[in-house]
Amino acid sequence: MSFPRKVFECMKAATMYHAQWDYEVSMNILRSKKRLIILIALAALVPILSLYVADAADILGGKKAYAPSFYATNIFLVSIAIGFCAGLITGCIGAGGGFIITPALMAAGVKGILAVGTDLFHIFAKAIMGSVLHKKMGNVNVKLAIWFLVGSILGASMGGIIQKTIYDKNPIMSDAVVSIIYAAILGFLSWYGISDYLKKRRTGKAPSGHGGHGAPVIPTATQLPGMAGKLQAIKLSPMVKFDEDMVPGGRSISWAILAVGGFIVGLASAMMGVGGGFITFPMFVYVFGISTFTTVGTDIFQIIFTAGYGAITQYAIYGFVFYTLAMGMLLGSLLGIQIGALTTKVVSGITIRMFWVITIVAGFINRASTLPKQFTDMGYINLPKPLVAGIETGGNVLFWVVIVAFVAWVLMSFIKNIKTLREG
Repeated sequence: MSFPRKVFECMKAATMYHAQWDYEVSMNILRSKKRLIILIALAALVPILSLYVADAADILGGKKAYAPSFYATNIFLVSIAIGFCAGLITGCIGAGGGFIITPALMAAGVKGILAVGTDLFHIFAKAIMGSVLHKKMGNVNVKLAIWFLVGSILGASMGGIIQKTIYDKNPIMSDAVVSIIYAAILGFLSWYGISDYLKKRRTGKAPSGHGGHGAPVIPTATQLPGMAGKLQAIKLSPMVKFDEDMVPGGRSISWAILAVGGFIVGLASAMMGVGGGFITFPMFVYVFGISTFTTVGTDIFQIIFTAGYGAITQYAIYGFVFYTLAMGMLLGSLLGIQIGALTTKVVSGITIRMFWVITIVAGFINRASTLPKQFTDMGYINLPKPLVAGIETGGNVLFWVVIVAFVAWVLMSFIKNIKTLREG
C-alpha cells in the first residue's frame, strides 16, 4: 500500500471514530434534561445580550470583527440548518461532517476567520458534553494528554497568530488561505475516495462498519508499527507510560515526541477550526503505537483543551466567534445525527459510500472555485471579473445542490422506512 493510500485510510478511520463519538455526544445530551436545558440556555444567551446590552460586542470580543454578538432569527435558523445537515452527514455517512461545516459557513457568506473560530468553539462545546463518557469508561490517559497539550497549546497559539496576522494584512487573503487548506485536504480525500468507491463497486464488496465504511486494519495493543517502535526506543526523560492494562508492563514514549505531535495538531486545529481528531487518531495509533482503546478517550479529552484554548484565546477575545451560529449548529446536529444514524440501518453501504464521495467532492469544488476570484481581487492573477464571479457562483450552487439533495434523500429514506425502524 502506497504512503498516500495509508494516509487516506488513516484519515478515514479517524473520521469514523469521531463520527461514533459525535453520535455518543448527541445521545448523551438528549438523554439528560440538565444538559438540554444548559444548551438551550447558552443558545438564548446571545440574543438576550444583544437586546439588553448597548454594545455586547465589547463584552464578547473587543475587535468587533463581524459583531459576533449580533442576533437575527434568520441567522440562527441558518445555523441550525447547517448543523442539521452536518449531523445527517456524520450520522449517515460516518465521516465528513466535520470537514463540511467550515466550508458550509463560508459558502453561506461567513468570512473564513470567523467560520474557523465559530467551528472551533462549536467543537469545544460539544467536547465538554461528550468527554464524560470516555472518562467513565476509564480509557483516558491523563499523562499522555497533558504532555500532548503542552505542544497543542503552543501550536494553537501559533495557528491563531498566523490567522490573525494574515487577516490584519488582507481579509481576502485570510479567506483564500482557509479555502486553500480545505481544498487541498478535500481534494486529497476526493481523489482516493473516488478510486476507493469505484474499486469496491467493481468487486461488489459493500463497505462495513459505522456509516457503511470499511475500516482499515487498526493495530492492536500487541502489534507495534515500525515507526512507533523506533519512537518508543528514544529515551528522552520523562517517559510517559500507557497501555499498562493491555500489554504486560505497559509501554512508554518520550514527552518530547508527544509535545511535537501536539504542536502539529494544535496548529491544524487553529488554522482549520477543527478539533484535530482526524490527525490525532492516526498519529496516536500508527505513529506513537498507542492502542485504539486509549487513543479514543484521550483524544476526546485533549480536544476539550485544544479547541477550548484556541477558540477562546485565539478567536473569541478578538471577536472572531459567532456564538449564535455555534449554538445553532450544536442544536441542529443533535437531531440530524440521530436521523442519519438510523438511516444507515435501511440503506446499502455502497450507496452511503457514494454519497460520502459526492459530498467531499462538492466541498472541494466549492472551496477551489472561490480561489480564482480571491486571487484576482488580490491582484495575483488577471482574469475577467464576470468569469471568476461565475466560477465562484457555480461552485457555490453545486455545493448547496449536493447538500440539499443528500438531505432530501436521507429524509425520504428515513420517512419511507419509519415502520421498519420502529419495529427494529
